[in-house]
Amino acid sequence: MKRFLILLAIIFICTSATIPPTIQIALLKYSGGGDWYANSTSLTNLIEFCNKNLKTNINKDYATVEAGSPEIFNYPFIHLTGHGNVVFSNQDIKNLRDYLTGGGFLHIDDNYGLDKFIRPQMKKVFPELDFVELPFDHPIYHQKYNFNNGLPKIHEHDKKPPQGFGLIYEGRLICFYTYECDLGDGWEDWEVHKDSEETRLKALKMGANIIQFAFTQ
Repeated sequence: MKRFLILLAIIFICTSATIPPTIQIALLKYSGGGDWYANSTSLTNLIEFCNKNLKTNINKDYATVEAGSPEIFNYPFIHLTGHGNVVFSNQDIKNLRDYLTGGGFLHIDDNYGLDKFIRPQMKKVFPELDFVELPFDHPIYHQKYNFNNGLPKIHEHDKKPPQGFGLIYEGRLICFYTYECDLGDGWEDWEVHKDSEETRLKALKMGANIIQFAFTQ
């Protein structure tokens, strides 16, 4: 499985092929009652931005995959968001761990209110790991676009500074958690939040950095 995911990454960054194969990314569906389906237009817009500006070939239609499903291994990048409760079953925990240790990448975006739920659940997946705040010189902030001060602030909420946390397994960043940032809100259609074009562009550029890092680290 690890070789399969690595192969997808190689195909993704290969520039020698005239028409590179399409890769699909996925939204993670979880139990517990939280709105895993929040920000319904965000991934579509991020994919469009990446295909235009990074010259990627990501399927414009993202998939939805359950945490415990074997289909998760079909997607080298999965995105999790929401505001409320998250519950991982024993099957979810094993599946997510196998996926992430096997080469997959998880981006968690706190859509405000997710933090107190997602941290204990991810601790079940990786009891031996803690989220660590990534320094501003971490490569994820310096892909195609440079973010010298870390994550952009999209929505204020508690007026705390945005923070980027990571789970690092055997030297590899396997999960990037964007907190107090609301990055996904900035990817949404303009009509949803009516953020300025400058704010939306910052969010999309940071999202593109995450995509690029996930497939090239």
